[in-house]
Amino acid sequence: MKNNTASSVKRLVELLIVSLKLGLTSFGGPTAHLGYFHEEYVRKRKWMDEKGYGDLVALAQFLPGPASSQVGIGIGVARAGVVGGLVSFLGFTMPSVVALILFATLLAGSDISEAGWLHGLKIVAVAIVAHAIVGMSKNLTPDVKRKAIALLALVVTLLWQAAFTQVGVIILAGLVGLWLFKVHDTSDAVSSKFLVSKKMGIICLTLFFTLLGMLPLLRELTGSYWVAVFDSFYRSGALVFGGGHVVLPLLEQELVPVGWIGNESFLAGYGATQAVPGPLFTFAAYLGAVMNGWQGGLFATVAIFLPAFLLIVGALPFWDVLRNHPKIKGAVMGVNAAVIGILLSALYKPIWTSSILRAEDFALAAILFSMLTFWKMPPWIVVLVGAIGGTILSIW
Repeated sequence: MKNNTASSVKRLVELLIVSLKLGLTSFGGPTAHLGYFHEEYVRKRKWMDEKGYGDLVALAQFLPGPASSQVGIGIGVARAGVVGGLVSFLGFTMPSVVALILFATLLAGSDISEAGWLHGLKIVAVAIVAHAIVGMSKNLTPDVKRKAIALLALVVTLLWQAAFTQVGVIILAGLVGLWLFKVHDTSDAVSSKFLVSKKMGIICLTLFFTLLGMLPLLRELTGSYWVAVFDSFYRSGALVFGGGHVVLPLLEQELVPVGWIGNESFLAGYGATQAVPGPLFTFAAYLGAVMNGWQGGLFATVAIFLPAFLLIVGALPFWDVLRNHPKIKGAVMGVNAAVIGILLSALYKPIWTSSILRAEDFALAAILFSMLTFWKMPPWIVVLVGAIGGTILSIW
């Protein structure tokens, strides 16, 4: 018994150290994170084989939430159970959470509304999202059918900007994908072992849907500010397909119109999030800290990541049946195409409309985009150049 306990503790400590190292060094967004994970967990440590890792990535792409964080949680679960998943999440996430709470704290003591570097960070957001769209569209919309789905998602999300527009588009795209892309190959059916029971999976999935349905009701019944904040961040985390970039319009619609945070501060934080390693969902830590100090930052972080944790832990025990179902692949193809349209919509509004105000702004955005796309520079360098460029433009 002592040997088993010691072995479990050793695994958890090792998992924390490795995930913390990744949390401190994984720049470049979710796709880059998956590359870092593959190198560390599959090639170097051999905690998971190639097929198992590929299937875990596929599951994370299908579920709403931050894909790279869910893959990290899944690897932790495979290594050391549900506690391992939590440890893996904390190690990968907390470095950027701490950095963004500190950034928000520094902003709180100064008037930044007219700061040139702030405008530069807003222009950085244009370059980052445009770069993400270019990279993702090559794989997610390679044919005419999927380009049409992306176009439809773009038009609908631009012209009908309601709270549940994005999730409605995602559902519709999944149904269209089921119809258009009928995949019948079942020769590659496989099985994996994750250290989580079906009972635990059912509990997590039940809790996910209960919170999703009950929080808006509690928000109306209680009128509590903290319930409202938790509801806004939880729903944003629960209804996002396609990664961290897509959470931007959801959070903007939840926080800016009600006056919880100004548009200037919102986009400044989004730009700053690109400068830190780790998942883009930690943008919530910055937003919560601007609204309610460091306690609010931690509160918002828990709220936005909780649905992702519940979903991945809940889905893992049932993943074999899900991934071996041929029709699921068609739905994923449709959903992924819609993600491109949603990203394009977010690129235009609110990012482009509040950032590119004159020719000089567009010139800086083009330079930053080229640094990312053609010269393959690290995002933190692009953010630094954007801040300096914005300062120069302010005195031009």
